[in-house]
Amino acid sequence: MNVNQLSERLRKVADYLPRGAYFADIGSDHAYLPCYVCLHDGDAKAVAGEVNQGPYESAWNEVRSHGLENRIDVRLGDGLQVVEPGEIQQVVVAGMGGPLIRDILNNGEDKLSRVNRIVVQPNIDARSLRRWFYERGFQLVAEEILEENGHIYEILVAEKGDAHAPYSEVELEKELWLGPFLMRQKNEVFQKKWEEELNKKQKILEQIKQSTKDQQEKIKEFEQEIQWLEEVLN
Repeated sequence: MNVNQLSERLRKVADYLPRGAYFADIGSDHAYLPCYVCLHDGDAKAVAGEVNQGPYESAWNEVRSHGLENRIDVRLGDGLQVVEPGEIQQVVVAGMGGPLIRDILNNGEDKLSRVNRIVVQPNIDARSLRRWFYERGFQLVAEEILEENGHIYEILVAEKGDAHAPYSEVELEKELWLGPFLMRQKNEVFQKKWEEELNKKQKILEQIKQSTKDQQEKIKEFEQEIQWLEEVLN
């Protein structure tokens, strides 16, 4: 894999960065995304953050091979600790679990003062990130769901703004889980993902009901989620 063969998932992430972006790519994995963005946009600049020495060195090699050392700074460090407060205008965190991305944003919240856009691509549990944006005053402005190499990915884009705007208060929990924009678009990948999830939940619910332990709370939770999925899918 190299910059010219960037995965569809990362190309979509790149599409959500404005022209002339100055962004941090956290967990940059060879700096493919910053290199791709800077090669396609002569005004873009980036910080590529890596927590481990090996990927850090690979990222520097990739940046040098494209002659981008003066526009991409590769830094070794944990999460958003690699940037100064107010230094960058956009943040990208892609290819990790939702809770880990949330922790990165949480621990680096003091670095987000000038950040006008956050683009995240969680491999699991996008709900935890929608909730974080909602509680921190970031407005969800776009979502995308796609399938690549047998995996389904969600991309969420948030900006400072009215965190309540994309949600209806009566269906908040449902929309935090399934995604307010994705629920409206209901594309094939969305249908596929949640039909599989519905089947799984129905099977698990049957098992819980047959167990001897009293699990009323769990049963209620599963029944609610199954009902939501049936409403959205039908």
